Amino acid sequence: MKRIKCVISYDGSDFAGFQIQPKQRTVQGELEKGLTKIHKGTFIRIHPSGRTDAGVHAIRQVFHFDTFLDLQASNWRQALNTVLPDDLLVKEANIVDSTFHARYSALEKEYRYYVLNHAEKDVFNRYYVYQFSYPLSLESMQKACEYFTGTHDFTTFSSAKATIKGSKIRTLTHAFCHMNNGKVEFIFRGDGFLYNMVRIMVGALLDIGQGRRNPEDILELLEQKDRRLLGKTAPPQGLYLWDVKYE
Repeated sequence: MKRIKCVISYDGSDFAGFQIQPKQRTVQGELEKGLTKIHKGTFIRIHPSGRTDAGVHAIRQVFHFDTFLDLQASNWRQALNTVLPDDLLVKEANIVDSTFHARYSALEKEYRYYVLNHAEKDVFNRYYVYQFSYPLSLESMQKACEYFTGTHDFTTFSSAKATIKGSKIRTLTHAFCHMNNGKVEFIFRGDGFLYNMVRIMVGALLDIGQGRRNPEDILELLEQKDRRLLGKTAPPQGLYLWDVKYE
């Protein structure tokens, strides 16, 4: 048996998320269907670095699978892209050691979130940015981002629907935002992210950008460990899984 590591990109607009779901079109479902076709009907299970929700995009998502086929790494990329739909692309395929695991071997993940801060709606970008028409203070949001860096319990910034058990302590090594031509780019890097964590963080930062909260409120929100203290979760279409780092 060989273990294959793949790096993929996908447009999440028409997927009901990454994880397989009955009677729903998912990224995992399309990948496993394609691999089963390549393996002449033998089902092949994939193991991703993590899941993304419906409407969320990926620039560099990672998964691995085990195979009995003896193909070169470059041939895996070509074979998969032949059977996959147009909104899903295998960018890299490599043969890795059997100890590699797409999820448990990951050291750091990077997410980016895009907000189009224009008064007029852009109909061509409605699936790829969060269109937000209210004025924002970039300086306030940048200051607030600084309070997210470091090791914290992110319970307040995790969905109340999360099924994860155990610690909600995570370490963020980078949290920053900047604006270019009315588009705000939020960048977050860390050792792991809770369910809806980035989208809830962005929602809080937009409140701060509007002056509804102060940047320093982030520290108190982290200490309170209560999701009910924050407003709505930012929508999925502005979120991108940007990269997953390994040794």
